[in-house]
Amino acid sequence: MFPVGGVGVMLLLIAISGAVCWLLALALRPRLGWVTAGAIAGFVWSLAIIGAITLIPANGAPGIVPAEGRLTTCSWDIGGPAPDGFWIFSGTQRMLNTVVFVPAGALLVLALARWPRSLWVGVPVGLALLAAYSVGIEATQLALARIDRACDVTDVVDNVTGAVLGLAAGGVLALVLRPWRGRDLR
Repeated sequence: MFPVGGVGVMLLLIAISGAVCWLLALALRPRLGWVTAGAIAGFVWSLAIIGAITLIPANGAPGIVPAEGRLTTCSWDIGGPAPDGFWIFSGTQRMLNTVVFVPAGALLVLALARWPRSLWVGVPVGLALLAAYSVGIEATQLALARIDRACDVTDVVDNVTGAVLGLAAGGVLALVLRPWRGRDLR
């Protein structure tokens, strides 16, 4: 039986990981400045949030999922049966799957922008790692039937779309905040 779940548990994990990431930002600030330290800590926090909202059962501990009810493969129905609404936010589940990866993409670019030469390698590698994170989440959802989540390839497409949109937003933020100046609000 999966012993935890529900919105309260998700919010608690998000709060705890936020506090840990705040400490990370404080530790990195003297060496990197607030913009870069905040971007790195924010990126880590965004990954923790994604993990919490996708790998914790949404409606409390589901108990036992019978073997007959367990999916054996991911859904390959692109754009498939995503329900309207979601347990916290209104709108479609597909929109939430897209939006949840936007901060990770934006913060990735902002974290790397302090070192402009690293952007040419770091951004594509970071995007590939975000895509791999999404695939890993879907594989975990498939393998752990007890978390009462479904593996869907559409989620990966939506997550990567959100990450790409985030990369564009991060580029704009980097141009505004210019962390490569070395004087980024120490």
